[in-house]
Amino acid sequence: MSDIAISARRLSPSTKAALGIFARYGTIIGLLAMIVTFSILSPGAFPTVGNFTNVLNQASLAMIIAGGLTLAVVVGELDLSIGFAASLHGILITGLVVHDKLPIPLAVIIVIALGAVIGLVNGFIVTKVKVNSVIATLGVGTILTGLAFAYSAGVPIVAGVPEAFLQLSLGRWLFGIPNNIIVMIVVLGGLWVLVERTPLGQEIQAVGGNAVAARLAGVNVDRIKILGFVISGMCAALTGILLASRLGSGTASAADSYLLTAFAAVFLGSATLRDGEFHVLGTLVGALIIAFGFNGLNIFGAPTFSQYVLQGAILIIAVGMASLGRSLAER
Repeated sequence: MSDIAISARRLSPSTKAALGIFARYGTIIGLLAMIVTFSILSPGAFPTVGNFTNVLNQASLAMIIAGGLTLAVVVGELDLSIGFAASLHGILITGLVVHDKLPIPLAVIIVIALGAVIGLVNGFIVTKVKVNSVIATLGVGTILTGLAFAYSAGVPIVAGVPEAFLQLSLGRWLFGIPNNIIVMIVVLGGLWVLVERTPLGQEIQAVGGNAVAARLAGVNVDRIKILGFVISGMCAALTGILLASRLGSGTASAADSYLLTAFAAVFLGSATLRDGEFHVLGTLVGALIIAFGFNGLNIFGAPTFSQYVLQGAILIIAVGMASLGRSLAER
């Protein structure tokens, strides 16, 4: 039993109740407090439809990749390859469209299929070779980085990107809403339905809760874990595609920073509404906190390094809140 859990048992009932409320609703309260504070401090720039739309548009890619990571974490594993994979996918689809002149829909299908294959490889190494998921996915991610640099010869692909490809991310095809937001809603909505409203989702949560008990109950644990990695890989591929479209170029390391953002969102989300459990809705809230935090810093002209400080602090706080939630749930 952890020291936090032992300490939680020594607290008075009222203190435990207060901490329980904080552990479950602290992130939502923090998000609302952040929005209200920034709105008061910058009433002309922050609380506008245009700014909120921009925040969601900019955060959509992080939400998509974090949504995929959530599935891997829900089944009890970690996927450290997602940022490196997204970078590879971004430069690959740019090359397929610019150099190989493939139709954009075909290029998208190829890249997303590759994302699924990478997830399958991660899942196989973890479940069949029995390599720890941190080591396995970090190793695969490093290999993917090498492949990205090999494919591009270390040179970004920037010339000749067709307008139709740019519109994948920059377009507003439905009711004037940015495409990134539409895709994010569809992806996270689909993942939420899968995990929360289907028999397969029950198996996914069972494996994450107790893999041994799930196996004894007849669940194919390895298959479920591999599925988590495959979904994570496909979401990383989609993120890489949309990022390349937004940037209008393919770069071998363009999405590497999404790894930390995704983990911060997922762990912050585990402290939302549930006692330290990972879930898609929580990940969405976690990503929004990070996005609005960055946006507020930008509006007030904070230096770039402050974003990294904020993101690191959020990750540490998120893990602490998740641990607190689990400890209180054990009381």
